[in-house]
Amino acid sequence: MPDTAVHGGLTEREMRDRVIDLVFAGDAARYDEFCGVIGANLPANTAAVLRGSAITGHRWHDDAPFDAEGPGTSDLDLTIVGGEILEHFTLTGYFVPGIHTRPLSDDDPDIAPGLVPLRDQLMRMVGRPVNMQGTRDWVQYMRDYVFGQPYLTLVGRIGDHP
Repeated sequence: MPDTAVHGGLTEREMRDRVIDLVFAGDAARYDEFCGVIGANLPANTAAVLRGSAITGHRWHDDAPFDAEGPGTSDLDLTIVGGEILEHFTLTGYFVPGIHTRPLSDDDPDIAPGLVPLRDQLMRMVGRPVNMQGTRDWVQYMRDYVFGQPYLTLVGRIGDHP
């Protein structure tokens, strides 16, 4: 994704710089390693995007800053975009079956058993919760263009998926 691409009023460069600063203590190599682990563990033709307070710097519901309760207290909202990832979620793991899942998180650790090892690895890398959600590309498109929600592309490209 070009550095100048805009999602929700923020450029990819602005979002990436903020994530590297807030999540990786300014270490771009750790960010690159994180993205590499995600890419190596996802199905082909799948994208991964980061959403939420790591992107904006504050929580949407109360405007509190990222990690307001101390280091490592804010989670990462990782959305995996593509049809094949949805096969990893149990039927009870969906908001809309076959289209959009609930987040694999500490609250719902059993909804995508095959993704738990990846989630655990990512959490060890960043020292904070990583919530993983699966969705179709058109849902992510709507979040961007209809609702104006910013997201940072970590792996792949939206729209390249069945």
